[in-house]
Amino acid sequence: MYLGFTASTGSVGALHYMFNSVSGPEVDYPSFDISVVPTLPPYPKNVTDRTRIILAVCLILAVSVVFVISLIGFLFYMRHKKVKEVLEEWEVQYGPHRFSYKELYNATKGFKEKQVLGSGGFGQVYKGTLPGSDAEIAVKRTSHASSQGKSEFISKISIIGRLRHPNLVRLLGYCRHKEDLFLVYDLMPNGSLDKYMYHCENQERLSWDRRFKIIKDVASALLYLHQEWVQVIIHRDIKPANVLIDQEMNARLGDFGLAKLYDQGMDPQTSKVAGTFGYIAPEFLRTGRATTSTDVYAFGLVMLEVVCGRRLIERHEAKNEEVLVDWILELWEEGKLFDAVEESICQEPNRGEIELVLKLVVLCSYQAESVRPDMSAVMRILNGVLQLPDNLFERLRGQPEISKEVLLAMNSMRTLPFTNSFISHGR
Repeated sequence: MYLGFTASTGSVGALHYMFNSVSGPEVDYPSFDISVVPTLPPYPKNVTDRTRIILAVCLILAVSVVFVISLIGFLFYMRHKKVKEVLEEWEVQYGPHRFSYKELYNATKGFKEKQVLGSGGFGQVYKGTLPGSDAEIAVKRTSHASSQGKSEFISKISIIGRLRHPNLVRLLGYCRHKEDLFLVYDLMPNGSLDKYMYHCENQERLSWDRRFKIIKDVASALLYLHQEWVQVIIHRDIKPANVLIDQEMNARLGDFGLAKLYDQGMDPQTSKVAGTFGYIAPEFLRTGRATTSTDVYAFGLVMLEVVCGRRLIERHEAKNEEVLVDWILELWEEGKLFDAVEESICQEPNRGEIELVLKLVVLCSYQAESVRPDMSAVMRILNGVLQLPDNLFERLRGQPEISKEVLLAMNSMRTLPFTNSFISHGR
């Protein structure tokens, strides 16, 4: 007799193991001892299943690697997209070197407050050092939303990006980032002229030689802008705050945000009145037409501040000395011109130069536009090539008085700080 078994699992495959077997008709069947059942071998896996698992694992790894690489690439792209801009037409035509935002960010230590040199109509100015070169720079930051906006920024780029003169602040480049616009200049370590004159209690006052050199430097810059460049450039904002002093104490004219230009021999167009109260020529207020003569007017007032060491209007002075231009004309008529000169330079030997500058002040800032000299004549006078007449004051008194209409307009604006200085020329 044979003892065996059979089983069926349907369509599902199965393995069967025989634990014990007996044969022969005369043998007693042994009892089945469960404790001696051998350990079952592992169920053999189908080769096709193993392949599927390997493929699945490889596919998961591949997808994961592609995802990680894509994520890194996307983040890298988004990071650089912030500083990547499409060049506009004006940049192609006028743009000097373009800095990356990262360069300027690192140079100014993240545009921190302690790096701020000052603030103006275009925003804040930061001190910085270019990585790798140790070159010190000044970064002026503004935005499209500022009161002056993008058109003035383009004006700066298009004009000073092409100017080359030792008495003009050099534009190194620019940057655009989101809504912010940046201009990068050479750093002027001695700051602006007004700070050097009015905020240097712990420093030695400027000697007359230095002051006279500063006056001639600014005059040289204006001569270049008005007559020596391919186009006529009207600065429209000449004041001590826009005259910067470099390491060698040379004066450089900067801030061309309000500048206008036109071709040589052409007439300037009427525009919106712009500038700083106190330095705006009276005819500019009346007609809205800025000319080289309006720059000469403001330059005359800057010379006056340099000689007298005080601002155009000082409310704490005596009543007849509050408005500097009024006081100068009064002293000239009385023959006491040197009473207005700053005490620290009044005793210096170059009294002839000081008197020359004071006479030139009255000539440049005279209310009648036709009386003012152009900058080439101003330079010849400062260099001693052209002489002023001895009876200059008498000749000026013979000029036509300021019109009644302008006087009425000025009287209606007496609250503005520049009104009296304009009226004074109508004596």
